[in-house]
Amino acid sequence: MVAVRLDGKATLANMKLELAQRVAALEARGITPGLGTIMVGDDPGSRIYVNHKHNDCKEIGIKSIRIELPEESTTEEVLAAVEHLNQSTACTGFIVQLPLPKHIDTDAVLMAIDPVKDSDGLHPVNIGRLAGDATNDIDVPLPCTPRGIVELGRRGGVNWDGANVCVVGQGRTAGRPLSLLLTHASVNATVDSCHIGTRDVAMHTRRADIVVAAAGAAGLITPDMVREGAAVFDVGVSRITDPETGKSRIAGDVDPAVAEKAGWFSPNPGGVGPMTRAMLLLNVVEQAERANPHVN
Repeated sequence: MVAVRLDGKATLANMKLELAQRVAALEARGITPGLGTIMVGDDPGSRIYVNHKHNDCKEIGIKSIRIELPEESTTEEVLAAVEHLNQSTACTGFIVQLPLPKHIDTDAVLMAIDPVKDSDGLHPVNIGRLAGDATNDIDVPLPCTPRGIVELGRRGGVNWDGANVCVVGQGRTAGRPLSLLLTHASVNATVDSCHIGTRDVAMHTRRADIVVAAAGAAGLITPDMVREGAAVFDVGVSRITDPETGKSRIAGDVDPAVAEKAGWFSPNPGGVGPMTRAMLLLNVVEQAERANPHVN
């Protein structure tokens, strides 16, 4: 069996075309969506990711608002930047790029974001609303990575409705909010949530229709842990070093050989990562549409 490759890059490109039409409809009525980013310091990985986000915005007509602060900035200075974007009429939604320097109170910064402008969908108020209502339409920003996983699967032919899904990992940006989203009626899946205390992870993954590996443990999911024809999403990211060359590379949670057994496979990189960017754009567009319900 050769798995269907779930291509996040191609899906991102298609979604940009779709979203550009929605942005144009807003523009025609004098509304320009704006995405803000707050970045503290100059972490190379964060820099690349923020640049990608703003390039995406440029392609589809979303205004970019960038706030960059030096590494030595205080928590109070970062909070002031958050409040500036909370109050800015040009900013539809924004994110604070993580990780923040260790001396900054990350929880205080994230809590200070206006939930209505939380384009990451990770503010406790928005997560709480997702957790608290399993049936009604969701009218708050959804967490980008979980939403991207579901959307990538749907567009690739994966049926979430009624599926048994094993989520490996309970991180705050992927595994934990994904479990909430999957059990909402709009997705309608049954979830096994595996974590560091799970005694036999393989027992759960082998019986799953869909496996989402988001633990940040390189090569954790091997072919013997996946049933024939399952859909497998590789989400976790680790950096491993070759002991002979000393060179490091990015590795996912899933052994690439799983693709020879699975029915669908989302690789890492190239799978869920681009979809996280796509969902950030979607959240911003939806935030603008919710704020202007007369636009259709």
